[in-house]
Amino acid sequence: MEDIAAAAPVSKRTLYAHFPAKEDLVLAQLNYLLNTGQTMLDALQRTDVPPRDRILAMFTTQPWPDGIVHGCPFLQAATEHPDPASPVHAFARDKKRLMLTLVTALVTDLGIANPEPLAEQLVTLSDGATTRAMVLNDPTYGRHARAAAELLLNHAPQT
Repeated sequence: MEDIAAAAPVSKRTLYAHFPAKEDLVLAQLNYLLNTGQTMLDALQRTDVPPRDRILAMFTTQPWPDGIVHGCPFLQAATEHPDPASPVHAFARDKKRLMLTLVTALVTDLGIANPEPLAEQLVTLSDGATTRAMVLNDPTYGRHARAAAELLLNHAPQT
């Protein structure tokens, strides 16, 4: 919190008045990312983009303004707050469940039979690709998982 107060620049007292605990600050940041469209959930919810393109958008990783690939903020938050009862972990879990719900709906819109297992596979691929892109600091890494996702979508049985 000292580093944050110094960078803000505000006093620690002011910082703690707004964010009594570190978890409060993390939740505020996650909500900021959500509200400004800086998460994958935004791409999945766009109505002006066809369902297949929204699914494949999960495999595009953008570096942040600092040029570093930071990966999924929800995965990072859950990693930093590993207790499943933590409010931060619970928030991240809810957003990951929302991601699955959105992808399941998109897979259903594509007319794919039994969409739930395919949606699970796609979000698992996306989470893995996002994590590897962050670890390798390679914003193009998602191309590997995208190729696998395209194969899954192309060969999924239709209703």
